[in-house]
Amino acid sequence: MQYLEVNVKTAIIVHGYDENNKEIAEAVNEEQYVKKLVAIERLQSVSEQYLLVTGSHGRMMYWEYDESINSIRKKLEEVGALVA
Repeated sequence: MQYLEVNVKTAIIVHGYDENNKEIAEAVNEEQYVKKLVAIERLQSVSEQYLLVTGSHGRMMYWEYDESINSIRKKLEEVGALVA
């Protein structure tokens, strides 16, 4: 298993969907970033503001991170992840 080291704070937790297929989302206002080692297979997408990662119980989480998207790309490439 490969890991990505990144400083993150949880911004949004998606708990699932309602009967109208609308996300059931919880906004989280964490103030400080924490260093995490994240299993790369948990990453669903990377934007300039958020990492979208899978969580337990079918949840999805949007994590804010404190570096550039290019530095995330570089870290992924360094561990052999395919980035086009």
